[in-house]
Amino acid sequence: MSRGTNLLTTGLILGLLTLTGLPAAAQNVNDPRIQERELKQQQRIQQGIQSGQLKPGEANRLERQQTRIKATEDRMKADGNLTRAERAKLTRMQNRASQNIYREKHNKQTAVNQ
Repeated sequence: MSRGTNLLTTGLILGLLTLTGLPAAAQNVNDPRIQERELKQQQRIQQGIQSGQLKPGEANRLERQQTRIKATEDRMKADGNLTRAERAKLTRMQNRASQNIYREKHNKQTAVNQ
């Protein structure tokens, strides 16, 4: 093999390694724990609506809070990286939302008591 062929081969190998490394870096953005928690909180809200534990106004407030968390998450992920500090902020936001869901579902107000 000539020197030019070796350089081309080396370049192709490096290019393939770079391309195969990109999905691993992109996976850093999606945290399965965050995704799973969002889903569970949505399910808790839906269950509260179906059972009558949540009045329409309560459910709307909780849904808006979930929307704000998702929008914040999307902004944080826009640069292709989710830092430890950003994950911590999302966790705090989700903790607060979880507390709100619990509080609203367990207060004395129900959709059937309107």
